[in-house]
Amino acid sequence: MTLEIRPFTEADWPAVWEIVSAVVTGRETFPYDPAMTAASARDMWIEKPPGRTVVALLDGVLAGTAKMGANRPGPGSHVSTASFMVAPGSRGRGVGTALCRDALGWARREGFAGMQFNAVVATNTTAVALYEREGFHIVGTVPRAFEHPAHGRVGLHVMYQEFAGGHR
Repeated sequence: MTLEIRPFTEADWPAVWEIVSAVVTGRETFPYDPAMTAASARDMWIEKPPGRTVVALLDGVLAGTAKMGANRPGPGSHVSTASFMVAPGSRGRGVGTALCRDALGWARREGFAGMQFNAVVATNTTAVALYEREGFHIVGTVPRAFEHPAHGRVGLHVMYQEFAGGHR
């Protein structure tokens, strides 16, 4: 198995949209509108520099994507954020972990002071465990803030990892 992470190119959009659409319409892990169009999804997912959007290729097939940038503008711009989506057929094969590690490396190289995830669905235990393995901590949970199709209203975690030596 070969796993490559590289910057997003325009030619990637159809495969990225397929992943985004599958994840968002599943309504289990992202608080995005399941009725979003390809155009609105593209505007939301493709980061403008200095942010970054990448894709993960598993044995040459686009298996996941990530976007990263400053969590907030102005006085909050020293903290980064990132979002990750993995194709349903590629889950459990290390794609999410590789994307998370890539985003953390990027944020450190860019001099951010830390990385914050604003809305991790509490029932997405696979993602929560992955983020905790990579050094994130749950710093708070907004109760019943996400309408899950099977579990009803569940919490959204805010997760954070502080970096040593960030200079932003």
